[in-house]
Amino acid sequence: MRILLSGASSFTGAWFARSLAEGGHEVVAALASAEGNEAYTGVRARRVALLKAHCKVAFAAPFGSEAFLSLMESLKPFDRLCHHWAQVTLYRSPDFDVFAALAANSRNLVRVLRVMRECGSSALVLTGSVFEPDEGIGNEPLAAFNPYGLSKGLTRQVFAYYAKREGVAFDRFVIANPFGPLEEPRFTDHLMKSWFAGKTAEVKTPRYVRDNIPVDLLARAYAAFVTSAAPGGRRLGPSFYAETQGAFAERVARAVRARLSLPCALSFAEQKAFPEPQIRINTDFPDAALLGWNEEAAWDAFVRYYEELYGGR
Repeated sequence: MRILLSGASSFTGAWFARSLAEGGHEVVAALASAEGNEAYTGVRARRVALLKAHCKVAFAAPFGSEAFLSLMESLKPFDRLCHHWAQVTLYRSPDFDVFAALAANSRNLVRVLRVMRECGSSALVLTGSVFEPDEGIGNEPLAAFNPYGLSKGLTRQVFAYYAKREGVAFDRFVIANPFGPLEEPRFTDHLMKSWFAGKTAEVKTPRYVRDNIPVDLLARAYAAFVTSAAPGGRRLGPSFYAETQGAFAERVARAVRARLSLPCALSFAEQKAFPEPQIRINTDFPDAALLGWNEEAAWDAFVRYYEELYGGR
């Protein structure tokens, strides 16, 4: 298949592109900024390098722009449009601009859908988030986590409406909490950085129940979903380590201790406040064997990445 993927320089996007390419598909990664832009520094620069090794990269082609539309036309015919990009700047802020994000996420959507049809593309796959309202399972009602989650939910509704109106098959792939190599500094990075520095890693929200999934497994599930037959009306939300953040931290510690001579000490804050839903997880358990994924090998790669990143400090 020939697949056009937006948002490919993100953590999950780079892994999605790699997994699709390794499956024998032709992937064109549409990136929003120009090559050499300061946006592509640090870990994102490493992800762009990964993209260049596995697929064609088109810079300065944000979703819905004239450059993006021209890129679509140049690929005629192509099979799938995978819209993975979303406005995420300050995504945890209560001041996140929902309406600006919705406008950016769905820029020129009707034109995009019509060009898709002209180019013979058979399906649009939109990436969603378990942070959206009415996603996954957990505390009722299934409210948006924050304004970012609200923007993603509104984006879903807009895409579903216009895809149906324009006669384009529409599928959704819903992400929970991926972790692994090439991630921005988040929870597992905090754990690993603390342990390599000889410190105790504090878990500030040990009672939240979340759905942490290895990014390479998520990427394999994504590639299988995108390239499967009979698109249209499908939704997949892969789930894996659905447990408290405290239990997940202990899981990471066990995996690291088994591979390195680190004590991996943990401390747990007394969590009393729950500004986010206490429980929110996905519901679809991937068939690891069918996807050719090995859990121990994934942990090996996880530890090796952080050993290279922090082990020499």
